[in-house]
Amino acid sequence: MCYIGRMKTTELTTPTTLVEAIRYFSDPDICLKFMVALRWPTGVECPQCGSDKVTFLANARLWKCHTKHPRQKFSVKVGTIFEDSPITLDKWLAAIWMIANDKNGVSSYEIGREIGVTQKTAWFMLHRIRLAMQTGTFKKLSGQVESDETYIGGKARNMHKWKKANSIKGRGTAGKAIVMGILERHGKDAVSRVRAKVIHSTAAPTIEKEIRGAVEPNSQLFTDELSSYAGLDKEYTHRVINHMEAYVKGNVHTNGIENFWSLLKRTIRGTYVSVEPFHLFRYLDEQSFRFNKRDNDNAGRFTEVVGGVVGKRITYKKLTGKDDVN
Repeated sequence: MCYIGRMKTTELTTPTTLVEAIRYFSDPDICLKFMVALRWPTGVECPQCGSDKVTFLANARLWKCHTKHPRQKFSVKVGTIFEDSPITLDKWLAAIWMIANDKNGVSSYEIGREIGVTQKTAWFMLHRIRLAMQTGTFKKLSGQVESDETYIGGKARNMHKWKKANSIKGRGTAGKAIVMGILERHGKDAVSRVRAKVIHSTAAPTIEKEIRGAVEPNSQLFTDELSSYAGLDKEYTHRVINHMEAYVKGNVHTNGIENFWSLLKRTIRGTYVSVEPFHLFRYLDEQSFRFNKRDNDNAGRFTEVVGGVVGKRITYKKLTGKDDVN
């Protein structure tokens, strides 16, 4: 059994509201206890060598591994999205609670005001938290599956007249990012699950590759009339809804994934306003996480994100694409 000061880590208490979370995590010892219980439920282990022969240094709030190697001392932040961050855990946990449970997302300006950091710092924090929201599952979707594509980018009505005339052609999709979404419809005792990904094209080779990589063969596949899906007819029970004729014919529709698109675009346009294409996939991870975990409560979503912080780290240079700049 591990002790932090005089506190045991065998019991884990999770607040149920944001106000409770802010009060609860205002105690540094509580923050440390909470993180240790999630990260090392069977006892603290050295992140470098895996040894459980460690000693807690109460004054420094660090552990020291008894095995000799270059980094014998370590904190609970090492090997997580928090590593090398001077931001205290109480602020990190408050930010995680907010982004995990606000269905329309939360801006870096709001996070900065609420926890007392700069907007730039809050922006970096939110992207690190989105990294923790990635599921990384390889389990394929099955049963009844919907697939659709949408375009994310600036609205033509926000452009100057001269720019609109020069750049907007046809449907106005030029210059926008293409996002493909695949949704597994809910079963009797489950909720729908979605996966969303930025793709470079809606051509058949790209569409077919994404479907085969994400959906079990012989599943029922529901799409619109995009011809790029035609080559999948032999591998899936493919049903098409022609939106020029109707939006629903029995169980043939794409309403589930289109509902996800409405949530995603409301978040991007209403909260984040402007999203760089380079970072779009991170916002997809965020929205997908909240959608897939919507049957969970606030505490459950919060705990899942905190439980995903280990082994995921990104530097500011990498995040901004400057890590290769000399």
